[in-house]
Amino acid sequence: MGPLRDRLLEGLHGRVLEIGAGNGINFAHYPPSVVEVVAVEPEPYLRSKAEGAAGKARVAVTVRSGLAGELEFEPASFDAAVCSLVLCSVPDQDAAFQELHRVLRPGGQLRFLEHVRGRGATKARVQRILDRSGLWPALFGGCHCGRDTLATLREAGFDIERLQTIDLGPSWLISNPHVTGTAVAVP
Repeated sequence: MGPLRDRLLEGLHGRVLEIGAGNGINFAHYPPSVVEVVAVEPEPYLRSKAEGAAGKARVAVTVRSGLAGELEFEPASFDAAVCSLVLCSVPDQDAAFQELHRVLRPGGQLRFLEHVRGRGATKARVQRILDRSGLWPALFGGCHCGRDTLATLREAGFDIERLQTIDLGPSWLISNPHVTGTAVAVP
């Protein structure tokens, strides 16, 4: 995953918002062209781990409590945003993307690395059934494996400029495939 994180974050600059920072694993991968990372993590235990990782980062990192769908930042206050293995578990993905669009400056980048709905009809159907049953989200921290993340991203006013599909883990794994890419906030 380290090389994927490096590629996800390479070339970023200015002020960056990271949603669902978890334990802060991305912090070591930010390039020195990033002036500041503001990391939002709602879960207290993970947030404390992220605070520890922030102290070791090469760039300035501030860790805050918060939810992706309720960002307490001024409009157009970030040059870029990062979502890494978190969009499956945000309570309201539509609200999260709308908030990200709001806080990014026009033309600002959203970098993402996420698992998405399966490409095959059978896997996608199984994912939807697991999501609706509540079983998968209950077992895996609120993860919804069958979300159409890319469609929701486009509906929120982002243009996807770069997209790569990556199979992480065995093909039978319910949270495979993944996508990584760059989307731009369209005014």
